[in-house]
Amino acid sequence: MQAWMIYGANGYTGSLIAKQAVHLGMKPILAGRRDGAIAELARQLGCEKRIFPLDDEQAVDRALAGIGLVLNCAGPFSATSQAMISACLKHRVHYLDITGEIGVFEYAHSKHAAAQAAGVVLCPGVGFDVIPTDCVASALKEALPDATELALGFASKSRLSPGTAKTSVEGMALGGKVRKNGRVTTVPFAYKTREIDFGGGVLMASTIPWGDVATAYYSTGVPNIEVYMATPPHAIAQMRRLNLLRPLMRWGMVQRLLKTMVERRVQGPGEAMRRNTPTHVWGEARNAAGQVKVARVRTANGYQLTIDGSLTVIQRMLAQPPATGGYFTPSTLCGWQLVESIPGSGKVEIV
Repeated sequence: MQAWMIYGANGYTGSLIAKQAVHLGMKPILAGRRDGAIAELARQLGCEKRIFPLDDEQAVDRALAGIGLVLNCAGPFSATSQAMISACLKHRVHYLDITGEIGVFEYAHSKHAAAQAAGVVLCPGVGFDVIPTDCVASALKEALPDATELALGFASKSRLSPGTAKTSVEGMALGGKVRKNGRVTTVPFAYKTREIDFGGGVLMASTIPWGDVATAYYSTGVPNIEVYMATPPHAIAQMRRLNLLRPLMRWGMVQRLLKTMVERRVQGPGEAMRRNTPTHVWGEARNAAGQVKVARVRTANGYQLTIDGSLTVIQRMLAQPPATGGYFTPSTLCGWQLVESIPGSGKVEIV
């Protein structure tokens, strides 16, 4: 079995993935830019460690020696993905990550030809962002092949991890996103709202700049895509007020202040919350004739799905990687049934 690495193993999600990997009998190499937390986790788990910053090319070259696959868990991925993808292409190492950032997906897709030439798989988004919604999108495309519009969404009561919260802070400067006529388009926050039955009853929901605005297009070819999250009316009002403050969010000083507040105040969900707060995922496909297909699936908590989902993909990649390299989404790499194989998930139901 090829050696593989978790970069950012000291973070909230990275450390959970590392612990579960060892529990499953896997032996990841734990990596990050600073020694302290990585060294202690490696000691606890009996794993090898490698410490290197991504802006030191020689250190990266040494660290990737003998590595067959990297799972990047170091967010925000806007700061780590390009350097790691470039290094993986150089050293012919498969690249996975757990991002939900649209810009990262678009960048990875732009490297499709280079990845094909190198025989390298680039598959960002092998966590809750975007496995379940991506699989629902592909299942709906199979059920309605001539779909021209795709709406996806989820309902969850889980709180955010520090890394996800920092990524959300960056997203405040970028605005809302949808895909119109094949192009990613900037729109206001809470651009649209609608009532959706995610599977646990009808809830109010609003559009969010979720990764499927990028990935679902590459999985399905559907040109018009929106993603919704169950959001109570008072939160929708707050999101719309953010539209007035968005210019301030572009200032580096404001970004640094908000990220510092996240570091001090935000903690990821504990084990009990991950165990007891499942997620309901929904999708709707529509064609030009007005035909509609609706899909639903119940999954584990988003963070638990990220742990189990990323390791499921890694196990498949290590056992039998694709014959050709290139850019993939979770569903194009593993099939849309991937979500059903992850612990805590039910079957995708389409009506």
